[in-house]
Amino acid sequence: MFEYIKGHLVELTPTYVVVENNDLGYFINVTVNTSASLKQGQECQLYLHQVVREDAHLLFGFIDKKEREIFRLLISVSGIGPNTARLVLSSINSNDLAEAVIKNNIALLQSVKGIGSKTAQRIIIELRDKISDMNIEYDQKFSSSDNTLQKDALNALTMLGFSKPVVEKVLIKLFKENNNLSLEEVVKLALNYL
Repeated sequence: MFEYIKGHLVELTPTYVVVENNDLGYFINVTVNTSASLKQGQECQLYLHQVVREDAHLLFGFIDKKEREIFRLLISVSGIGPNTARLVLSSINSNDLAEAVIKNNIALLQSVKGIGSKTAQRIIIELRDKISDMNIEYDQKFSSSDNTLQKDALNALTMLGFSKPVVEKVLIKLFKENNNLSLEEVVKLALNYL
């Protein structure tokens, strides 16, 4: 079993990458979130999970150990294979998935293509205790906080027609990266990501 790979990122797509290491190119399936964290032509490190089947040996790569652990938990659920787990983690990042499982948010899980009501319920039932035991910290949505700037930015962007969950994710990212922004600056920056 491989733990991780370090090498030169030769090819980058939303669903797979090719990492060159010691003159060998490794084809590695990735989530959209992992792909977005990488830059072609640079050195990278991916945590790996190997799937061995009769007809293929597949590598799945993750930007951090937490995403890989959530992937492994997902494929332990009956009826969820590695490609479905990758699709789930491409649609919902690992923090939001952990929050959805802990808070019994079936609707968020059902928003993933191919995940129906029964599969969403199975994911929650089978993973709730495991995720709680892992002590995964998920991002708190700031809609419940008292920060006026965050609420005003959220209101402004949702009034422009963007969906609230998407706007919340973008704003959380912006406020982690930037401090002391005006409302106008926050909205302009957020529009670049939406």
